[in-house]
Amino acid sequence: MPEPDQHTLARRKDIIAAMRDIIPSPGGVIVDDDQLRPYECDGLMAYRQLPMIVVLPENTAQVAAILKYCHTNKIRVVPRGAGTGLSGGALPMADAITISMMKFNRVLDIDWDNRAAVVQPGVTNLGITRAVEHKGFYYAPDPSSQIACSIGGNIAENSGGVHCLKYGLTTNNVLGVEMVTIEGDILRIGGKGLDQAGYDLLGIITGSEGLLGIVTEVTVRILRKPETARALLLGFNSSEEGGNCVAAIIAAGIIPGGLEMMDAPAIKATEEFVQAGYPLDVEALLLVELDGPQVEVDYLIDRVGKIAKDCGAVYSRISENEEERLLFWSGRKNAFPAIGRISPDYMCMDGTIPRGRLSEVLTGMQDLSKKHGLGVANVFHAGDGNLHPLIMFDANKAGDLEKAEAFGADILRLCVAVGGVLSGEHGIGVEKRDLMGEMFSIDDMKHQERIKMAFDEDQLLNPGKVFPTLHGCGELKTLHAKAVADKFPDIPRF
Repeated sequence: MPEPDQHTLARRKDIIAAMRDIIPSPGGVIVDDDQLRPYECDGLMAYRQLPMIVVLPENTAQVAAILKYCHTNKIRVVPRGAGTGLSGGALPMADAITISMMKFNRVLDIDWDNRAAVVQPGVTNLGITRAVEHKGFYYAPDPSSQIACSIGGNIAENSGGVHCLKYGLTTNNVLGVEMVTIEGDILRIGGKGLDQAGYDLLGIITGSEGLLGIVTEVTVRILRKPETARALLLGFNSSEEGGNCVAAIIAAGIIPGGLEMMDAPAIKATEEFVQAGYPLDVEALLLVELDGPQVEVDYLIDRVGKIAKDCGAVYSRISENEEERLLFWSGRKNAFPAIGRISPDYMCMDGTIPRGRLSEVLTGMQDLSKKHGLGVANVFHAGDGNLHPLIMFDANKAGDLEKAEAFGADILRLCVAVGGVLSGEHGIGVEKRDLMGEMFSIDDMKHQERIKMAFDEDQLLNPGKVFPTLHGCGELKTLHAKAVADKFPDIPRF
């Protein structure tokens, strides 16, 4: 992480006074170490740092005033949502103001005709669905942490969930945002319309991990709840057979609402925790959900069952009612805490691979498990190849954390080597920052950094995240107007 700026630390009392002028309400500015402790990390708890101070603004004007002050006084800023992120994206800095957005927790408007909801970024993912479900609507992206994670954090990391195969990630379900820049300017990008003119700035902001600005309002797409939804549990004697079944289902033109896979260690831990009725005598378990009109679901259930049988399925069970379907999913959504019951610590990775390389990568992970001497359980979004290996270790055991980090890095290198990417939905943060060179060339990263500089020239927003080495703005501005004119003389100039 960047070294703390001593000049900023020397001004801490003045900064606190300025923040209290902007946020006069009690509890709006947190300065005591004991009260700062809950903010020292996010869901990646291996890395911790007390923030200089934490502020909890209540409206957009306060956010704008804070950022304008920070820009003028060259003070670093770390945006924070619910703190459920798993890549260290909200890791504080000793010389930075952490801005918590959790007082932005209201649903502002529900537009049934345009099938859109306008909410503040501190509203939880599940909170959006609960606000609209009484009329048969819901918000599609559903990360496992949906009961706690905020929609603002979902935008920062471009979160997905178990139903992203059919309904898309956050970027496919956000229609517009209000965002405050580091200069304190308030921008509105997108809206309730499905298509916007000009550059896709909304696509740049979604997944930008707090490096470009702070979102203060979100417009999301809401969908009609499907008429029918049923789930299948399909068990296989090997992960290879399970992976082949995933490929065969997609190849048949069937796009399930959800298509998840778990290996034997994850099945065992989850069943002991949730008792969802998972079979314990299989090496791989697929959870397939099909939704839509009942006649279509019944037809697809039969087709998927036949495909699974041809792929070697040794276990098949179909949910008979809504309670049973939710029980199947309860097991999957509680897989992470289930591993937490059997291991003192675990590190949840997040690489994405082509579906056709699934069995190869799972085999490779078992080899890496032996190499590093640590166990691994696999729970993942099989339909889109987004893996979530859970590396089990004991942080109190000397050397275990370092082994877990090395194991995780090797898994991500393997994902990239087979044509995959470093992250599917957790983001880069600090966890994968130093692996960016495995996937991107220097030129690739410089192009990304130029976008960062266009929004935040002084690198005040969430520094130390995503990029292995941040370059100065001047160093990146290597393409000058004259060079462009010489290279493209026929382009008109204005």
